Amino acid sequence: MGTPLGDFIRAKRDSIQPESLGLPERGRRRSPGLRRLDLATRAGISVEYLTRIEQGRDRNPSIAVMNALADALGLDAAERDHLRHLAKITGGECSAHTRPAPPSRAVRPSVLQTLRLLEPGIAMVTNRMGDVLARTSGFEAVLGDSGLLDVDGPNLTRYVFTDPRARAFFTDWDDVADEQAFGLWLGPAVENFAWFTAELAAAVGPDFTERVNRHVVPRDRVLRLDHPAGFRLRLRRETLELSSDAQQLVVHLPADEETVEAVDRLRRRSHGRLSAVS
Repeated sequence: MGTPLGDFIRAKRDSIQPESLGLPERGRRRSPGLRRLDLATRAGISVEYLTRIEQGRDRNPSIAVMNALADALGLDAAERDHLRHLAKITGGECSAHTRPAPPSRAVRPSVLQTLRLLEPGIAMVTNRMGDVLARTSGFEAVLGDSGLLDVDGPNLTRYVFTDPRARAFFTDWDDVADEQAFGLWLGPAVENFAWFTAELAAAVGPDFTERVNRHVVPRDRVLRLDHPAGFRLRLRRETLELSSDAQQLVVHLPADEETVEAVDRLRRRSHGRLSAVS
């Protein structure tokens, strides 16, 4: 049985064209990407050892080996962070047989105060599981018609994968889905990750599990929305990590004048107040 670490290394290896690394073409092969032999050679380890890592038979490779693999795969800073995170997950124990205690939904008063200062901006407090824990009236004005806030305890990840309206609302739904799937790996508890991904896998199927196992590291990009009211919005996102709470404060900023005008019109339609979800 594979591991998250092995899956990520294999996925990155499969995505690399040998020519991009200056390696000679070795003729036709059964699978795409970089050969295991070539990666092992570049990293200075044996093919047998790399095979054990990819297949999950070695769960505790050294930091030096991790750095060598990162160099050999040409990983960027974000991908290197993810590789180290997966090494920690793989080296630990995880039990998914019972549902663990859910992560805290409490938002500190000082964070709520900060959120109020951002009014009437478009902002929310969330966690890596996708729970929307608190939001501004501006967030409600823009997202209120999407269907995300139709339920108590809204969860962005569950909405993206299970609500058909999400595919119409997010212009680049595939990118958003990859981003939400990747975020689950960064959750504060392996047990919560295992339970939540199992729940969504049962509800969604391969489209979800394949995205989780592809480990597509998100890139900075403008979030594009096709609003049900007929507006096309482009939003830049700024994220403040609240590490001690395992939460994030995410602010959405209009990326162009057309979006500024559309958001103003949506705000005038809505008169919501700051909402803290318990």
